[in-house]
Amino acid sequence: MADPRFLIIADGNFHPLESKTANSVIRYHPSRVVGVLDRQKAGQTAQDVLGFGGAIPIVGSIEAGLALRPNAIMIGIAPAGGRLPDEWNGWLAKGLEAGCDLISGLHTFLSDDPSLAALAVKHGRTITDARKPPNDLPIAAGLARLVDPFVVLTVGTDCNSGKMTSQLQLTAALKAKGLRTNFVATGQTGIFIEGWGTAVDAVVADFIAGAAEELVLRGARDADIVLVEGQGSINHPGYSGVTLGLLHGACPDALLLCHQATREFIGEYRVEPWLRIPPLSKYVQLYELIGSAVHPTRVIGIALNTYDLDETQAKAACLAAAAETGLPCTDPVRFAPDPLVNAVVRARDGYLERRRG
Repeated sequence: MADPRFLIIADGNFHPLESKTANSVIRYHPSRVVGVLDRQKAGQTAQDVLGFGGAIPIVGSIEAGLALRPNAIMIGIAPAGGRLPDEWNGWLAKGLEAGCDLISGLHTFLSDDPSLAALAVKHGRTITDARKPPNDLPIAAGLARLVDPFVVLTVGTDCNSGKMTSQLQLTAALKAKGLRTNFVATGQTGIFIEGWGTAVDAVVADFIAGAAEELVLRGARDADIVLVEGQGSINHPGYSGVTLGLLHGACPDALLLCHQATREFIGEYRVEPWLRIPPLSKYVQLYELIGSAVHPTRVIGIALNTYDLDETQAKAACLAAAAETGLPCTDPVRFAPDPLVNAVVRARDGYLERRRG
């Protein structure tokens, strides 16, 4: 779409933590967003809710959203299981009838809905399901270890801890240094922002590592550095398989560990917490051990998410994480990403020296 103007649906879940897709598109492409549909926060702005996004309005009905003249409706939340709330079908139908395309990252594919598919054909609109994986993915063969660029993967202590955002912040900063840097999207939100990628959490288990491998091979073209978006956590009861597939399929030369500073338990935030997040130093050991079982790798920095702390608390959290791990640490969104950028540059310099030797 040459000139996208998105109405983002995030009904009941527009929040700094819960509406990851909506938040990220607003942060990185605010000029493309005409409004957000959330009946609970109607009348406010994106700035009011997120602390960024300026005057993007929040509306309380699909009719009010369509009055903003979008040409596409984007699903901006990823509810548990990725299923579309039944009530939204009517909203999407009205959007198609008003001349909007549909864009979704849910596990429930909108294009598989007969009524929506028929309406799209009738009105000459498109339905894009970003989570639909390619049909010809291979079994991983370790080919990503052979690429020339320096490959960095973000890993985490939990889901939704800043793995994608950290990589996007680093991508911009490394490019500003003159380094050809490609961001590799492995989730639906990253795909919406970057324009390509594969949502690996929708890939059949045997092919997750193969999907990661193919993404790195593509990202390595005309690049000095490849930054791969991580998913989940290696000890998450539900999503560790995706994390492991990325870790072994991407064959990263280095890792950045992401953590929300105030989070104490792994979970979906709507269930009783029971699995406490281990110390960051434990995660460093765990990721290096498991990753290096396939390709030598090490954690070179810590990216903290401090959105719910004041500035003094955020700085203290970064200092504490650095002291615990002995690694550079910052919140790359809130503060300058320089400590992590410098860590990547230093690690790449060492990588190039070893290859020359």
